[in-house]
Amino acid sequence: MAKTVVIVGALDTKGAEFAFVRGLIEARGLSTLVVDFGVMGAPGLAPDIGRDVVARAGGGDLDRLASGEHKDEAMQTMANGLAAVVRRLYEEGRLDGIIGMGGSGGTSIATGAMRALPVGVPKVMVSTLGGGDVSAFAGSKDIAFIPSIVDVAGFNRISRRIYANAAGAICGMVETEAPAGTGDRPLVVASMFGNTTTAVDHARGILEAAGYEVLVFHATGTGGRTMESLVADGLISGSLDMTTTELADEVCGGVFSAGPDRCLAASRAGIPAVLVPGCVDMANFGAIDTVPERYRGRNLYQWNPNVTLLRTNVDENRRMGEMIAAAASVATGPVAVLLPLRGVSMLDSEGGRFWDPAADAACYDAIRAHLRPGIPVIEVDANVNDPAFSGKVAQTLLEMLRQSHAAAPEPTRAQAGR
Repeated sequence: MAKTVVIVGALDTKGAEFAFVRGLIEARGLSTLVVDFGVMGAPGLAPDIGRDVVARAGGGDLDRLASGEHKDEAMQTMANGLAAVVRRLYEEGRLDGIIGMGGSGGTSIATGAMRALPVGVPKVMVSTLGGGDVSAFAGSKDIAFIPSIVDVAGFNRISRRIYANAAGAICGMVETEAPAGTGDRPLVVASMFGNTTTAVDHARGILEAAGYEVLVFHATGTGGRTMESLVADGLISGSLDMTTTELADEVCGGVFSAGPDRCLAASRAGIPAVLVPGCVDMANFGAIDTVPERYRGRNLYQWNPNVTLLRTNVDENRRMGEMIAAAASVATGPVAVLLPLRGVSMLDSEGGRFWDPAADAACYDAIRAHLRPGIPVIEVDANVNDPAFSGKVAQTLLEMLRQSHAAAPEPTRAQAGR
């Protein structure tokens, strides 16, 4: 059975362009399924899934949206609807790859749907924004952006070549099978920072020796979001969240925040998870002159010319402790919190630049006070980077993984990926 490429776009303004791309894809022997998310004029290409279906999936009324008086509502409704439609197609086995084309509005709607798909599903976006910063549109997903060079509006010698390249790109992705791994092992994610590298490397070695493959993510905001996206996609067996420093940036307004939901993905997914307040002693800013004025009198450390670290205080640590406790408390699977009593980073060790037992204690006290009863809190009289601590973290996660594997159900298509 031929694989299917889903083509998404606003067919009221770009019907001919999408028909061109559809023809090129089908000429390669692939099936196509066209989804229309335009709301104004009549579609220039008959879709397989119409805009009325998309609008209903987004909880809206197409007639109201088509009036042109509620453009913001229309954008949000069609974005929500397209994401729901695309996700359903994937789960039904009717989507092997997806391609979209458009300007800023079309890019926003199409990539929102692409982000609803697991990592590994081929995704191509031809966009007028493709040559700039597309991080807001890509999120933590593997979307391939192709700059349209000229506007996605009609045909000329440039656009024809770009559209053909895009069709070839999505066809090549869909047709290419990743070689089967030999003895693929269950995946565990781990968060790491320069100040916890020793700890994570040690714990990773223990987990790998026990038969797990460990994916390490640098806790720089993007890293944390990507890690949690993979967890949410159902691709991960366990979480070794040893470096929750992105919470410090969320609390202090630093440059490495992963958002207020950081630490929640593993809890929501129900996978075994260990949480550690690693590197919560530091919030990150750029060069020293970029640090907000309100922090200029605080304990600052120039890690390098482009990175300045702010030592978090008692109040900030208390808030982070509450956030860690809240994330652990909603876990639907096994979870434990481990506390290194002699510091949460390399700098936060006795005699170190960020050594502050009172601030650490504020975090730990908040965790104990707000954690749901029954969740283990394991205290180790060591620094986060000491083998005694990182070894205990690894062994704790291993024990939870062993207990959960026996009762693990067969994965769904979404959990298994492509």
